[in-house]
Amino acid sequence: MRAAILGAAVLGTGVAQAHMAAWATGMYCRNGTTGTDNQNTADAVAPLFNLTFTDWWFHHYNGCDEFPPSPGDFLELPAGGNFSVEIAENRAFTSLSYGGSKVTEWGDGKTHPEDYSITNLGGYNITSSGCIPSPNMHAQNESMAAGTAFAISYNSDLKDVTPENLVVFSIRYHTPFRMVTSYDVPAALPACPPGGCHCAWGWVPDHCGTPNIYMEGFRCNVTGATSTTPVAPGKPPVWCEGDSLACQPGPKQMVYWNQLDGNNVILDGWQLEGNGKSPGYNMKMGFYEGMHCSISGVGVYD
Repeated sequence: MRAAILGAAVLGTGVAQAHMAAWATGMYCRNGTTGTDNQNTADAVAPLFNLTFTDWWFHHYNGCDEFPPSPGDFLELPAGGNFSVEIAENRAFTSLSYGGSKVTEWGDGKTHPEDYSITNLGGYNITSSGCIPSPNMHAQNESMAAGTAFAISYNSDLKDVTPENLVVFSIRYHTPFRMVTSYDVPAALPACPPGGCHCAWGWVPDHCGTPNIYMEGFRCNVTGATSTTPVAPGKPPVWCEGDSLACQPGPKQMVYWNQLDGNNVILDGWQLEGNGKSPGYNMKMGFYEGMHCSISGVGVYD
């Protein structure tokens, strides 16, 4: 199945608006999905909801996985260091387009108050879901942004990447929010095979709209690696809000839910604050802030 990206034109600029994605060298469909270099593409940002595994896995439903980065382009992961991406609703608002002329601190190319929230919207109106309207971060303020994750698979061919071998290695709480976002890299990550690894960026909104997921692919490479210990397979994360002993120990898979098939998280009941349970990259699912280290065999984490 192929579906069109939903987006609206920004008056006076011709730039399309949508949801949010992480933009960086090494990403899939950086140039869009038409075979041309589209500096005004939002193909990577569409949310994933109620799709088959084939369609949501690595954003296949609109062909994003069929447009890999150029040969030699990798998202570089310095072992024991950190890297940055630009979380934006369109390539146009990043340094990867138009010479960076539309870049601001925010992923919609606009200027917003430093304490941007539904109580300080700088002239915008609250959305029907009670969330910040632009960019579409599915949050009421920075503290309520649900968190984002990077995961890695030690496979050079995308066809060999599975939910089990795609293991979360870095978490950033209170994102997406401002555009430039950094992620820590465990020193324990070993080197990738000669053709590089595959990585994925993900996000699960905590209410504030449709309960979908986001997943996009990168060709990535670990630099400066000293460890030779393989990354252990990931297990599905487990709901453990308020009880850290109930969290899934060891390496974790990304969160896959609310799809037609391929889900690794199924929840019912209520969160402590009263809303229905919503899994995310935070301690509700046992994801600690910062880097996550996986050691083969025992799966030591954090």
